Amino acid sequence: MGTDELYPPDRLVAAQRATAAAGLDALLLTPGSDLRYLTGYDAHAGERLTCLVLPAEGEPTLVVPRLERPAAEASTTTGLRIVDHADGADPYPLVVAALDGPAAAVGLADRMWAEQVLALRAALPGAAQRLAGDVLRELRIRKSPAEIAALAAAGAAIDEVHLRMGEWLRPGRTEVEVAADIAAAIRAAGHVSVDFVIVAAGPNGASPHHGTSDRPIGVGEPVVVDIGGTMPSGYRSDCTRTYLAGGTAPADFVEYYAVLHAAQRAAVAAVRPGLPAAAADSAARTPITAAGYGDAFLHRTGHGIGLDGHEDPYLVAGNDRPLEAGMAFSIEPGIYLAGRHGARIEDIVVCTTDGVQRLNTTPTELIAL
Repeated sequence: MGTDELYPPDRLVAAQRATAAAGLDALLLTPGSDLRYLTGYDAHAGERLTCLVLPAEGEPTLVVPRLERPAAEASTTTGLRIVDHADGADPYPLVVAALDGPAAAVGLADRMWAEQVLALRAALPGAAQRLAGDVLRELRIRKSPAEIAALAAAGAAIDEVHLRMGEWLRPGRTEVEVAADIAAAIRAAGHVSVDFVIVAAGPNGASPHHGTSDRPIGVGEPVVVDIGGTMPSGYRSDCTRTYLAGGTAPADFVEYYAVLHAAQRAAVAAVRPGLPAAAADSAARTPITAAGYGDAFLHRTGHGIGLDGHEDPYLVAGNDRPLEAGMAFSIEPGIYLAGRHGARIEDIVVCTTDGVQRLNTTPTELIAL
């Protein structure tokens, strides 16, 4: 998959049109997923300013530190104008100059550092500051075929890791020891970075974002393994399976895992264009609540995924936005019994023109190792 296919140059034009339609004079984007989405450049975030100046009309300009200019030239969309600043020089006049005129309102990268926000406020005292995400969200929320292919490759890579779990997860080993092996396998499967490794055994499984600990895994304990990373493409993986570390699972766990498994399958099957995001959440939540575990389902059913691990759309009560073909997101209900154990099942799926495609294809039944 070529860079131009995954990061096509015409995205800049589409973003400029959206910027004008939103009543903004420009977007100012520092390192992060929005900058990479528009240019292909995975810029380093540091105290030296990197900023894409994208005017609603006119030529886009990428302002970079001089020492990072070669990396920017090698990575960005063909033809993008680049200007650089030397160490010790004030880079903000370069931003003002790239606007080529006064600005009444600009959109700033949602996760821009506060020191940069304040410096831009001082450099552009007459410009109202808004969030660039309000403009770019609509461009990013529906994935192109190339993006879906990149997410599918990420899903296949993380599936490889789950399929090897029996090599590492066994009673007597600590969560940290297992996580170290998993992290190495995530990289070996093709990821350039490990975003997170959750290995939560026994009572730790009742905490959805537990992480790891030095606690040894016990015989017959359920273990929640939630893992993900970033591929060379920039696109992310995220998949959760629940395992049984030898022995016999607790009877109450077996009971609610069956409920969870059916709920997760039902929610995946419900995905289709036009279904409100909240209805996808309800498809998982309703059977879990009916079985008496509603209070133990502590989080939303899903989150979007792409260049960010969490992005729109969010499958949560109150979000009535209809799903559309090309939207990619997780389906990950969980049941968590404090002090005892927990379980979660997570697939990344894509809403298609007539239904749903799972990007994680390993079994979702309880896996005994």
